[in-house]
Amino acid sequence: MIVAIGTIGLDTTYTPTTKVTEVLGGSAAYFSLASSFFHPTGIVGVIGTDFPEKYWKLLDSKVDLRGVQVYNGKSFRYVSRFGFDINTRTTIKTELNVLERFQPILTDEYLSAEYLYLGNIDPDHQLMVLEQAVNPKLIVSDTINFWIDAKREQFMNVIAKSHVLLINNEEMRLLSGVNNLVKCSQIALDWGVNCIVIKKGEHGALLSSNTCMFPSPAYPVAEVVDPTGAGDAFAGGFLGHIARTQAVTEQTLKEAVVYGHVMGSFIVEDFSVNRLLSLSNAEIEERFQEYLAITSLTG
Repeated sequence: MIVAIGTIGLDTTYTPTTKVTEVLGGSAAYFSLASSFFHPTGIVGVIGTDFPEKYWKLLDSKVDLRGVQVYNGKSFRYVSRFGFDINTRTTIKTELNVLERFQPILTDEYLSAEYLYLGNIDPDHQLMVLEQAVNPKLIVSDTINFWIDAKREQFMNVIAKSHVLLINNEEMRLLSGVNNLVKCSQIALDWGVNCIVIKKGEHGALLSSNTCMFPSPAYPVAEVVDPTGAGDAFAGGFLGHIARTQAVTEQTLKEAVVYGHVMGSFIVEDFSVNRLLSLSNAEIEERFQEYLAITSLTG
């Protein structure tokens, strides 16, 4: 099983043409729904008593929710705006709410999970999960600027205990203090991770390890509706593929990056997690093959 810790909450998003209010969001929600197409996934997280029942039922139909706690109070909320450059997001408001009191607990079923995804959440919570986990095969960690600014030291401790750092280009530059992404990758490897994947949005991703470097373009999407959650959906495709193959080879990592691009390309086609609800495994595999075809030098 894959066990993911991250946020589960309600997003309000403004684009130049549309506003959606309090729709399902959060790193754990996006990740787990994407990864569930590949491998059984459980969530460690917290919601408030105001969390809509329809979203609970939606998640419950796709993923294991035994690790989700319900606290009295309001659920996590995030408000953001995209301009005409749909790839640039401005945070308007972040309300941690019940996250401020959260104490993550791994259920008996989750303690020996082979794969851990430490998504965007307080690094202290990520560390609490790591302290409870029993010999996971692969630990993938992620974060956002908010936690790098607030708890850099704690997140560096998370990195030291992780096998893979999966992070976007802005966050990696902030964390390393270096602009060049190739140099950023080497710095991350020096921190002790086996592999780093730097996500670059519409410009693709850069996978680096001590034995290989794999730059890859994003899947070309004709109309991007909402990029929210694209990085977490990428992570879901990435770790989901590794978990279903039960292998962490150079070839599998490269394939996992491509599946990351595929899942990210689907999520941006609609608001919230809506596109994943109508998605099929056949569509995922078809787009994977399309990606291989359009990036092949042999035609």
